[in-house]
Amino acid sequence: MTNPDGQTTDASELSPEQRLEPPNTRLINAGIVTINDIETLRECVAYENANQQRIPILRRLKGRASEIRTEDD
Repeated sequence: MTNPDGQTTDASELSPEQRLEPPNTRLINAGIVTINDIETLRECVAYENANQQRIPILRRLKGRASEIRTEDD
């Protein structure tokens, strides 16, 4: 689904760039908490490592990975 600006509104279809580089920095956390699988999370970690390398963001991604693994158990 897209919004009037032509951007996707389904969190499962967001690219790592859309999750980690939103126009409003407060939306980064929302992009991270809506990651529901390890593959998407790995893509986001790879994107962050290749671009910004922000330690706080990488820590949030690591925390989300722990949550996903706990949910899978």
